[in-house]
Amino acid sequence: MRSSLSSPSSPTPQIQNSEKLTQQSPTPLRCEWDFTLASVVSSPTNCAASDTLGVVEFDPSDSLIATAGIARKIRGYRLHNLLPQDIDHNATITQLDHTRASDFCICTPAKLSSLRWKPNANGRILGSGDYDGVVMEYDLEMKVPIFERDEHGGRRVWSVDYSTVEPVVGASGSDDGTVQVWDTRCESGECVAVVQPSVVRSAVCCVEFNPFGGGLVAVGCADRKAYGYDRRKMREPVVVFEGHGKTVTYVKFVDGGTVVSASTDGSLKMWKTEEGGGARVVRTYEGHVNGRSFVGLSVWREGGLIGCGSEDKRVFVYDKRWGEPIWVKEFDGGVGVGVGVGMGSGYGLVSSVCWRQVGEQECTLVAGGSDGVLQVFVGHKKRSF
Repeated sequence: MRSSLSSPSSPTPQIQNSEKLTQQSPTPLRCEWDFTLASVVSSPTNCAASDTLGVVEFDPSDSLIATAGIARKIRGYRLHNLLPQDIDHNATITQLDHTRASDFCICTPAKLSSLRWKPNANGRILGSGDYDGVVMEYDLEMKVPIFERDEHGGRRVWSVDYSTVEPVVGASGSDDGTVQVWDTRCESGECVAVVQPSVVRSAVCCVEFNPFGGGLVAVGCADRKAYGYDRRKMREPVVVFEGHGKTVTYVKFVDGGTVVSASTDGSLKMWKTEEGGGARVVRTYEGHVNGRSFVGLSVWREGGLIGCGSEDKRVFVYDKRWGEPIWVKEFDGGVGVGVGVGMGSGYGLVSSVCWRQVGEQECTLVAGGSDGVLQVFVGHKKRSF
C-alpha cells in the first residue's frame, strides 16, 4: 500500500555531485503560523497495520474528506463534523471514532493505493486505484462503482488523476512501468495513450495533470527520476527532473511551471520548468525521515506551504522559501515540537497528508497514519506577520 509497505525500489544511486543542490534564501527562517491539533479520529479497537491510511483527499469544494488504505474501505468525512465550533478558544482535542464520524463508507474489492475526485462532478464521483491493478469510479450518492478498467496486467496501481481541462480523461501509473491515459466515455476500454517512462520498466509511483490547465503531466518513477509529458502528445517526455538519489514517490504542482517532488532519499525538491524543455532545482527540503515508504506529500498553493509525513511518526510542514521545516508535530496526540527538537516515538509512520486549498489567514492540514488514525490540524497566521 502506498504507505506502510515499501515503495518500489530504485536502482543503486550513483555518486552525487558534492556541490549542494539546495539554493537557500538569505532571509532568516521563520514560522508565520500557529498550528493546533483540532481532532483525532481513530478506531475504538486496537489499531493494526491493516488499518493503514495510504491516501487522504479533499473534494473540490474543500468540505469533504475521503480516505482509503489497506482496510479496503473508502470513508468520507464532513470537515465541519471533525472540527470544534470554537477552535480558537477550545484547548481540548476532539476525539472521534471512524464509524460515528464518517459520512459514508464504501467497501472495496481490493486494498486501495490512491484516490482522486473527478473534476466537474459536484463531488459525486471518486476515482480509485488498487492493489489488483484496477481503476474504478464510484458514485458516492448511489454507493456503487460506475466505471472499471484493468489494463495494467494485474500489477498494482500506485496513482490515479484526472485532467482538469478534460475531466473525462484520466491517467494511472502502475508497477508495470507504464502510465495509461484513458477516457471514461470509451466503452471499449481502449487507452488514449500509453507511455513507458523508464527503459527498464521501473514502477510508476505517481502521476498528476497540471491543475492550472497547462499541458504538462508529471510522472514520478522508481528509476530516481520524474518526467513531464505534454498531455496532447504523450510520446516522449518534454522535460526530465533528475537529481533524486532514490525512488520518486510523489510529484505535485505548486503553480503552472513549478513542481515539488518527494523521494525515498529523504528529501523533497522544488523544480522550475524552463522554456525549451529544461528544469532546475530551486530548493531542496530536508528534515523528515523517508527511506523506503510512501509518506504523503501535499502543497497548499495559496499559502506556499508543503506538508509531508515521516517514518518516525511525525508530520512536517515546510515553507516553500526555506529548506528546513518550520513546524513538526509528533503523531501521538501530544504537543507540537519545535523545529529540531525531539526525534519522535520511532513507531509507525505518517503515511498520508492533504491540505485544504482555501483560506488566507487560516489553513487546514489532514494527516493519516499507519495505525489508521486520522488527525486534523488547523493553522492561524500569527498577528505579527
